[in-house]
This record gives sequence, structure tokens and C-alpha cells, in this order.
Amino acid sequence: MSASETRKKATSAQTAERLKEEERAGSLSDAADVFYLTKDNTAFHKTEGQMLAVTIGEETHSAVYVHSSFPHTNKHMFLSVRTLENWEIGMIRSLDDFSEDTQQLLKEQLHIRYFTPEIRKVISVKEEFGYSYWEAETSAGLCRFTVRGGGSHAKLVTPDRLLVTDVDGNRFVIPDISKLTDKEFRMVEMCMYG
Repeated sequence: MSASETRKKATSAQTAERLKEEERAGSLSDAADVFYLTKDNTAFHKTEGQMLAVTIGEETHSAVYVHSSFPHTNKHMFLSVRTLENWEIGMIRSLDDFSEDTQQLLKEQLHIRYFTPEIRKVISVKEEFGYSYWEAETSAGLCRFTVRGGGSHAKLVTPDRLLVTDVDGNRFVIPDISKLTDKEFRMVEMCMYG
């Protein structure tokens, strides 16, 4: 192959890559277009099966889910309303923008989605073969659960708030690790950095 043919192939490959980048950039800018749901353009209600539904204009979505953009710091702002297929219908800037009844419906959905018992007392944490076995008193009662090793399953979401996710995806929170006893902190600490 001649040098000019090699340059042509390289130029062609660069052009194709540049077109792919432009296509990706276009899709990112499209994703930035957010449709905001307000009390003026949206009505929420429960279906007969107790699912949350939303009507926007003439279109009704019979089963929707509410996702919080900031579930650990501010559950009531920037809420994404999505279909069963995880397609975003729109975004709620703040629950305060809606009536008390609508706020209550949305808060119920957030409570279900982000049910996270608070750990009030760490009784024991035992590590074995890459897992830690926890026993703790929580706001939901006495719980025993297993956490995979590695710091990603017990991590600080604020400087003092620790989120613990067990092997089944259940979440537990220690609201303020500075309030743990020394013994509790040592048990928890080995899971945070392990």
C-alpha cells in the first residue's frame, strides 16, 4: 500500500470518528432538553390498582415511578417521573410547586422507592471471605444483613452520613457516624475502607 493510500485511510477514519463525535454531542444536547412538570400542565392520581398515574394534556400514563436526583440530600427537588420502561416523562423542580394532595401522593412514592431504615445501634459486624455480616438495631427493628466487601457498599454520601447497601440491594443509613460509640465506629470503619 502506498503512502498516499495510507494517508487517505487515516483521513477517512478520522472523518468517521469526527462524525460519530458530532452525533454523540447532538444526542447529549437533546438530552439536556428537560420538560418540567408543573401544577398547571400535570395531574397526578392513583389507579384502581394503587399505582401512581399522571395526565399531561390529553395523554395519561397509567403507571409511573418517581426518582429523586438527590435522594440523600434533598428528596423533594428535581424529581424525575418515568414510565415502567424507564422513559422520562418529565422533571418536577420542587414538590412545593404542587398542592398538598399531590405532594402527599409523590411523597408516598418516594418513601416506597427510597425506604432506608436508620441504623440506631451497631451490635456486630463480622468479616469473612470478602463479606461482612451485620447485626444492627434500626428504625425498622433488629436487622441482620450481609454486605459485599469493598468501600463502595458502605460509603459516605455526606461528610457524616453513611449509606450501607446489602447484597440484596436493601439500603440502610447511619445518619451521623460521629455519634457512633468508639466500638461501633471501629466495626463500621473496616467496611468503609475495606
